Amino acid sequence: MMKHNPDNLYLYLLLVFITSEGTAEDLTGFDFTTLNLSPEHVPYYLHQFPKVAELCSTSDSCPFKDAVGKQLCWGYEDTCVKDQQFSTPVCKGSHKGWVKSKEEQIESFYNQGDFGYVKEQRKEMKVLCDASKQTDSSLECSSYLRFCRGRNIMMNFTHLANRDEPIRYKMDVLHEGQIGGHCRLHEKELKEEVQHVSPLQSWAPELRFFTSLSQPPIESKHCDIVIDKPTVVMKIDATVNMYHHFCDFFNLYASQHVNASHPSMFSNELHVLIWESYQYHSVFSPTWDAFTRYPIWNLKTFKGKTVCFRNIVFPLLPRMIFGLYYNTPLMYGCEKSGLFKAFSQHILHRLQIPFHPRKNNQVRIAFLSRETTYRKVLNEDALLSSLRKNPRYFVQKVVFTHLTDFKTQLEVIRNSDVLIGMHGAGLTHLLFLPDWAAVFELYNCEDDRCYLDLARLRGLFYLTWQDVKKLKPQDQGHHPDGGAHAKFTNYEFDVPEFIKLVNICAKSVINNKEFQKITSTNHDEL
Repeated sequence: MMKHNPDNLYLYLLLVFITSEGTAEDLTGFDFTTLNLSPEHVPYYLHQFPKVAELCSTSDSCPFKDAVGKQLCWGYEDTCVKDQQFSTPVCKGSHKGWVKSKEEQIESFYNQGDFGYVKEQRKEMKVLCDASKQTDSSLECSSYLRFCRGRNIMMNFTHLANRDEPIRYKMDVLHEGQIGGHCRLHEKELKEEVQHVSPLQSWAPELRFFTSLSQPPIESKHCDIVIDKPTVVMKIDATVNMYHHFCDFFNLYASQHVNASHPSMFSNELHVLIWESYQYHSVFSPTWDAFTRYPIWNLKTFKGKTVCFRNIVFPLLPRMIFGLYYNTPLMYGCEKSGLFKAFSQHILHRLQIPFHPRKNNQVRIAFLSRETTYRKVLNEDALLSSLRKNPRYFVQKVVFTHLTDFKTQLEVIRNSDVLIGMHGAGLTHLLFLPDWAAVFELYNCEDDRCYLDLARLRGLFYLTWQDVKKLKPQDQGHHPDGGAHAKFTNYEFDVPEFIKLVNICAKSVINNKEFQKITSTNHDEL
């Protein structure tokens, strides 16, 4: 019997669940803890894979027995019933005439930014290169080549040996004949999908050159290197900016659901290949630990080589047209995406970010202080001093820089009830606030949708400064390319107005049923 350890988890699951020889008896002794699932997600996972659930119910070593048999589903499965799905958006507000009914309003939001988007991608999947036998290659993609996966795929990087300039956001990494497989290519269908030819919108710049090879690339020893473990190819956004980089991580998580076809869907036994020649560096790099236990590759890793990938995934990208997160067009009046909540839970669990039990009923407030040139709060000390006079608040000023350990940042955020900060990428931390939390974007600097929409997707109470007469810009702001700009100056805020708005946020927290469950506090007016 194959030894059960993380090194061969992926291949083991494939053998058991994909081949006809696999039976429940084959899994005797299987270590369920290698699945490393967030406790909240276990029932959905077991419902998705009945054979794993069956084994769990009979195995003494399965820690998930209480989750077996619960009729719960993510929302994209063919058998999923609406009242059993992970989430249903809340649409209390008007749809402003965009749809005809409340049901259509909810469905629109669900398909735009929830598991409905995953379902749509899965429905769109079409085979673009057919395999005739097990050793053949295959390629299938969703519309416009937003998401693709392949088997026994060859990529020829030999020409990169003579390419000296750094590669980032380039659309000429591959050319005709430098990517392909031994399969029946549907050339017309492939060409029809090559419409969004842009670095971060689709995989069209790379897959438009896909070629049908005369022989199986691996069996014919066509490759210098064969990668046996699954590989995810990533075209990433700006790694120095949390908002943009988490577009990458979020879409990778969503892609794991799009790709959900066997029980290793969340396995960290995979490689990540970043589609550029720059060495990857980012303060947010610990987030990769939620997806892979291996070092991150880039194009220099295979420079001058022909590489074959037995299993490869081209995930959803950060700047897709009508995509997830960055370009998400959200239906008015709705909030609470289960997909965003599941992402938050998954990352916090995989990175082992602790949640601290409460010693009292104080509302925990985190004030993000900026050490940047612009958007600093000029009277920050006065605001914090006034805030700390309220004994019902525990207030901490936090400064997150490139020197601050990212897991420490997440620990602070996970244990905060109100997040306060100026418009900026640091507000992306709101993704990892508890469900009852509130976000106070101190001033949105005339960019009124960005963090409002992100808070809506996460399902959090959101507030921003409204009375511009009660804030003082240092000057008109000077955009680097010229002209006045609200994002390129600093601000002073009226203290009483600030306290009033914080109190509104705190009240929303105190009145939240989830908050009340963990505090047993008196819910008096502030």
